[in-house]
Amino acid sequence: MKILSTNTCYVPNDLNHVIRTKNEVAADLGSMTERQIQNIWNSVENLYKTGNYPLVTLCLRRKGQIVLNRSIGYAQGNSPNGLASDAKIGTPDTPVCLFSASKMITAMLIHMLDERGDLNLLDPISYYIPEYGVNGKRRATIFHLLSHRGGIPRIESEVTPELLFDQEKILKLLYAAKPVSPSGNHLAYHAVTAGYILGEIVQRVTGQSVQAFLHEQIEKPMGLDYFNYGLKPEYRADVALNYATGLHPRLGTDHYLNHVLGGGLQLAVDVTNDSRFMDSICPAGNIYTSAEQAGRFFEMLLSGGEYQGKQIMSAQTVFRSTLPTSGISLDRTLLAPMRYALGPMLGSNPVGLFGPMTGQAFGHIGFSNILCWADPERDISVSLLNTGKSVVGTHLPALAKTLYQISTNCPKIPKNQRRSLFATDRTETDLV
Repeated sequence: MKILSTNTCYVPNDLNHVIRTKNEVAADLGSMTERQIQNIWNSVENLYKTGNYPLVTLCLRRKGQIVLNRSIGYAQGNSPNGLASDAKIGTPDTPVCLFSASKMITAMLIHMLDERGDLNLLDPISYYIPEYGVNGKRRATIFHLLSHRGGIPRIESEVTPELLFDQEKILKLLYAAKPVSPSGNHLAYHAVTAGYILGEIVQRVTGQSVQAFLHEQIEKPMGLDYFNYGLKPEYRADVALNYATGLHPRLGTDHYLNHVLGGGLQLAVDVTNDSRFMDSICPAGNIYTSAEQAGRFFEMLLSGGEYQGKQIMSAQTVFRSTLPTSGISLDRTLLAPMRYALGPMLGSNPVGLFGPMTGQAFGHIGFSNILCWADPERDISVSLLNTGKSVVGTHLPALAKTLYQISTNCPKIPKNQRRSLFATDRTETDLV
């Protein structure tokens, strides 16, 4: 990583050389025009041209139809140090680490257990994990963890790759942890911590690992080849590698990431490229999948928990999980105004995480510019994945433009034509 550099990657003059497309339908089947599709894709090309992303993959469904499913760039071998002779071009099927977008999937597993009556979101965590109820955490609930008010936003220990590969050691640290604030008091994004506790709750309630439970309840019934914590060995030769990009990471970005994650930029990159991480379970950050498969999950939620005639979860569960837990509040970890449901991050008006006028959208971001969401007002499900871990860089205006193009070229649908689950608007003041 070069300090006095934009740390960008090679971008070929002929983008067609690194663009791949798969299983797209005609624009009109998604009630769109070819011009609208092209406007969105042009913005993605411009995002790629910034050089901050070795690979970008996008899957956009509108009215359940895949109108965009494309990749642009290299899955492996393109970094700020140059293009390797054996660089591999990515495809729409390339597995990409979702980073924190994995939290959304973990949260929905908890909601499925609540739907089945196997747990109650208002129960103390210590009801399921007795060891957790020490040092001021006895009254902390599952609800608190899902809404990022659990009081344990970070691991109070040096975060090393070896620690992140040792789930049992992390759990012991979290069991013994003393909260930085009483549970329920302050909003502070739990970047890694809550995921491990939620995953352990799944294990203790079901008797299965969270990995096995995800496979049984979502991955298998939805026909997802790789949509789980870690990555099966047979897919690793094709996995997209992550690279540190962007401006001056050691002079500001690392300080911020240490505050959020407990480690710097290079740590996050190195860990996710390590086969040991692909062997492990990190419920807050190591689901590997493709843009289409991630989008398929969000399309299922948008469809009231149904996929191809299979009811994965109830419509009521989806609706409850996406209700706001508060208005826009300052997140003490991210140091930014945020709006959360019980697991999902929420869009906002006039502008939010998922673009302008996305107050009904729900989804999650992943480090650093991964965005997965559904917007019932537009009847779209979107997954925008990338492998350039740029926090501050030349990509930011182009990323904002891409979100703007998606929002404006997928116009809102009249209320009486929306899917019944979301026919009635939620407002930003709706509370669970």
